[in-house]
Formats: sequence, structure tokens, C-alpha cells
Amino acid sequence: MESIISTFAQHLDLPQVQVETLLSKPLTQCLNSPELKQQLDSLDINLLKETLPTAGAVLAKELPPFYNWLKNELKVKRVPDSPDHTTKWVIGFVNNQESLSSLVALHKPVPRRALEASVPRLVSLFNGVEDAHVRQEWQKAIAALCLPLVVDAREREQAMISA
Repeated sequence: MESIISTFAQHLDLPQVQVETLLSKPLTQCLNSPELKQQLDSLDINLLKETLPTAGAVLAKELPPFYNWLKNELKVKRVPDSPDHTTKWVIGFVNNQESLSSLVALHKPVPRRALEASVPRLVSLFNGVEDAHVRQEWQKAIAALCLPLVVDAREREQAMISA
């Protein structure tokens, strides 16, 4: 299975050492980092908006088995019942209606181990998209959205260890 570091490095086009540095920062520093800002600013929002139907179809098909995997293999307790919530959230983010802070808040109950194991798999849901540019842009968007989730999970885990 692909590692979380290599997933972020590949899809965000960052050196692994830079990914490791980002992942070790506190959440507020990560959210305000030039690296994350650059990733989000470099997303082709027009292409993502144009291809929302493609992404919606991919998510509608691929999320139910992904959710089953989260529940059954990773024992994540709160998993959406349908792909609708995730699809709406991604659309909301692309349309500037949702923030990374609210995404992080939604994922606080997810343990770090489950979160880190799920990111490579979530990004790979788009592997079947034929148009390489569309596939890469959606994978980059999903990776960029997941990065703060992993940072937050690591920060929470560290705080529990230190407490």
C-alpha cells in the first residue's frame, strides 16, 4: 500500500521532506503555510467545476465500497451512509462555500491510523478517470484537502501522548 508521505508528495508535487515537514506542523501553521496555500491556489478550479459531473459519478460509484472498507477494515465508527455528503462537500469547497477548518472539524472523530490509511485509497478512487489532466487535478484536489486532516490527527494524537 502506498504511504501517506508518497501519496502527498506525488499528487501535490512536493519533495517528501517538505511533506514530512508540513505533516509535523501544528494545524494552524499548516493551514497558513505557503506550501498549502500554493497547492490550493494552483488548483484549476475552472476545470474542477467543469468536471464536477465526472467527479460526482466517480464518488457515487467508488465511495460506497470505500465506506464499507472504513467501517469493516479500519473500524471507523461514523461513516457517511451515502456518497452524497462527501460529493456535496467537495463541490462546496470547489465553489468556495466550504472551508478547510470545517472539513477538519468534521473529521476529528476519525483516528489517525484510519485517516492515514484511507488517504492513498481515497486519492486512488480517481485512477479510472480516462482524461489524465482531469484525473491528476482531482487527485491533487483530494490530496490537498486531506493534508490538513492528517496534520490535525497527528497533532491530536501528540497532544494525547503529551497529556
